[in-house]
Amino acid sequence: MFESKLPNLGVSIFSQMSGLANEFSAINLSQGFPEFDAPDLLKTQLNYYVQQGVNQYSPSSGVPRLQQQIADLAKRRYAADINAADQVTVTSGATEALFVAIQTIVRPSDEVIVFDPAYDSYQPAIELAGGKSVHIALSAPNYTIDWQVVSQAITKNTRAIIINTPHNPSGKILQPQDIKALKELVGTHNLYVISDEVYEHITFDQQPHLSVLRDDELFTQSFVISSFGKTFHSTGWKMGYCIAPADLAVEFRKIHQYVTFSSFTPAQHALADMLEQQGEHIDELSGFYQQKRDLLASHLSNSRFKILPSQGTYFLLLDYSDVSDLNDVEFCHWLVEQAGVAAIPLSVFYQNPPTDKVIRLCFAKNDNTLIEAAQILCQL
Repeated sequence: MFESKLPNLGVSIFSQMSGLANEFSAINLSQGFPEFDAPDLLKTQLNYYVQQGVNQYSPSSGVPRLQQQIADLAKRRYAADINAADQVTVTSGATEALFVAIQTIVRPSDEVIVFDPAYDSYQPAIELAGGKSVHIALSAPNYTIDWQVVSQAITKNTRAIIINTPHNPSGKILQPQDIKALKELVGTHNLYVISDEVYEHITFDQQPHLSVLRDDELFTQSFVISSFGKTFHSTGWKMGYCIAPADLAVEFRKIHQYVTFSSFTPAQHALADMLEQQGEHIDELSGFYQQKRDLLASHLSNSRFKILPSQGTYFLLLDYSDVSDLNDVEFCHWLVEQAGVAAIPLSVFYQNPPTDKVIRLCFAKNDNTLIEAAQILCQL
């Protein structure tokens, strides 16, 4: 009999809930993709480069013009001095970048600390590298990290810590004291950091995103991973990148070249044009999504749901304990089948699921979709 390398994994919750949303013609606030389209310039330029015949392999590390635009963006947003050629690698989505970064540093028996609720790709990638995920659970409603607990979880086998800010699914962003504590542990124990920053440009209420790129010392031990899909409403393009110190980038690229070799060439050129000609799109993202967060929250204000704080991302958490006694997985199935709204249960993001009655909604949707969903939820 065939022995699975990942015997405990099945179909992801995102595929399950989107499938149910389609089956029951429900409003899909589950899977995290925008309902609206990518910017016109990006689409126009993609078509332009396809028609111009820019359809062959790009350099494995990325189109140089795009690498430079990424470095310029890091300079503008984080005052980071990045060498585009040596430190920026364009990838086929942030998930590929996460996978490659994990394969780059994790060896058999190494331990990697992850914070639950955690994005579901971390653990399989760690296991495929022969490592072990050490899960530290964060609790509703604030999902704050207790760094003393983290310190106690570090052993001689600890190799890395994965952080995610702004955090999917909680919407939490790391604060200066978090970065300070992380930096101390990294220095003391000679650890690596994989910083998942795919929602970096979506923070609310004038709170800054504290990228690892802001700290030169911490960056020397880090892989910083970003997503064009989140930034430009184009998740289906699967375009992302990793910024790392030159020595780590060399090792990252050794693996990247045998995973995808290179990423979609015409899209890289179109993205370079977008960054160069309409960089203000990035600066407007926080306000754009804050309006949607506030719209959804305001229309849920008279519901029986408790609204948890969202400091970033395009997700909003709801406590449904006053609505139902079902566990969160059962409640999400009931919600999509009986009420016509698809959501994601928080427990699936944990190694040891908590008893919290919390679900995640995606508000990267058109305003009328959010209002219609809220009206349904207010009737429960």
